Amino acid sequence: MAFTIYPAIDMRGGKCVRLLQGDYSKETVYGDSPFEMAKSFAEQGAEWIHMVDLDGAKAGGPVNNSYVLQVARELDVKVQIGGGIRTPLDVEQYLSQGVDRVILGSAAINNPAFVKEMLARYAEKIAIGLDAKDGYVATEGWVETSTVKATVLGRELAEAGAKTFIFTDIATDGMLSGPNVEATVELAQATGASVIASGGVSSMGDLQVLREFAGRGVVGAIVGKAIYTNKISLPDALKEVK
Repeated sequence: MAFTIYPAIDMRGGKCVRLLQGDYSKETVYGDSPFEMAKSFAEQGAEWIHMVDLDGAKAGGPVNNSYVLQVARELDVKVQIGGGIRTPLDVEQYLSQGVDRVILGSAAINNPAFVKEMLARYAEKIAIGLDAKDGYVATEGWVETSTVKATVLGRELAEAGAKTFIFTDIATDGMLSGPNVEATVELAQATGASVIASGGVSSMGDLQVLREFAGRGVVGAIVGKAIYTNKISLPDALKEVK
């Protein structure tokens, strides 16, 4: 089974940033242009780019969408975008302008009817972003933790047609401490869907471990800080998982 590396671009104020465990006060800026960063990733061989509109997640609507659409329009890569996507119009505007996959996160808890409608309408072009803290789903840019278990919500949404989940263990995100492999595999097994691991990937070894579970539904990994801090070479990582 194929395993895909998704280099990540988190956008805030039009710049490429990384937050520590989703904390907006713990931000590091890694680049002034999301488009130039995406172009660099594409030139290094990435087939997909994972983009997150951090301002949008906080504002409740797209803020950095112009950069996303520029990447989708001008670069030969597939794009998935999350952050602040709350309405059918938000989804349609991205998908109709070349974005390959839209990630719905907080809405899965706050507006399940909307999420199920989008799954019915767009099928595999919708990914569900499940961010968990101690196994429970976190929402609103990780400011709130719900009382819903990630596996329970995942199963419900898989029954509604979700084919792809992006699973983040908040405890590991931006920490370079290794991904929560066990919880990632557990979600894949519980839902029968494809799961992309996010958060904590810090070495080629982490990618190799995750890839071992490709046959059990773990189909890829989002890599952010490890690329920016040169702990992982993107070309090497792409070669490794081929």
